Amino acid sequence: MNRRNFITDISILTAAMTLSSFKKFTDDLPKADKMPVLFVGHGSPMNAIEDNEFSRAWKTAASALPKPTAILCVSAHWQTKGTKVTMMAKPRTIHDFYGFPPALEQKEYPAPGSPEFAKLTRETIHHTTVEGDDAWGLDHGTWSVVAQMYPLADVPVFQLSLDYSQSPAWHYELGKELAALRRKGVLIIGSGNMVHNLGMIQWKDEGYDWAIEFDAKLKKLIEQNDHRAIINYQDLGPAAKLAIPTNEHYLPLLYSLALQEKDEALSFFAEKTLMGSISMRSLRIGN
Repeated sequence: MNRRNFITDISILTAAMTLSSFKKFTDDLPKADKMPVLFVGHGSPMNAIEDNEFSRAWKTAASALPKPTAILCVSAHWQTKGTKVTMMAKPRTIHDFYGFPPALEQKEYPAPGSPEFAKLTRETIHHTTVEGDDAWGLDHGTWSVVAQMYPLADVPVFQLSLDYSQSPAWHYELGKELAALRRKGVLIIGSGNMVHNLGMIQWKDEGYDWAIEFDAKLKKLIEQNDHRAIINYQDLGPAAKLAIPTNEHYLPLLYSLALQEKDEALSFFAEKTLMGSISMRSLRIGN
């Protein structure tokens, strides 16, 4: 055998072994019942370290779930051109905020990543090409929530980005393709806020009338399974324009709702509108 043929044969064998190892990983995964899906209104990064009504609601929600094999989070705070998924084994904790106390700036969430599930996610999605990413990590839309839900950092966590160039309907259709992960024990979390207008925040414990109105309208549409109206939120009146001046915090909701199957149970938690223009409403899909 000449050197060129030897190198070619070794390359083919290596690729075959890699595919075989990945197939073994997926085959060895437990054939779990469908994991529920969450949408979490994450609000202020301070919720990561505070004991408050929202952090307690997140902990309660997690305690009612089966233990995930991994967590996939679609966070409002990772927007990219194209779609990416984090591939690293040890994601860094990203402190993507400023002006907060040192205790928050120094907070670390050392959960492992999941290159295997990230690869499975890339293989599962056909709606677009998903690029692997080794640079991002866990932004506060992810770790501020998950640190309260799983404080031991013993569940692998990885993220899927939001392609800022695409329409809400496009994101909803992409979300549907994540359904197979639920049967692999993956907890999928959309993390954003249904009402999110930082330019109109006031330091008070309730919402503006328009924010409360829009939050209530969304709740009703979600209960009615009217996903078309939720996708086309621009048609929901003047309150929608105030509630969603930009849609990066809204899009994660569409990923969660896209995963709702026929007759699946739905419940709400952390139902509050505060600071004038932030809705903390969160939801669970599935038993």
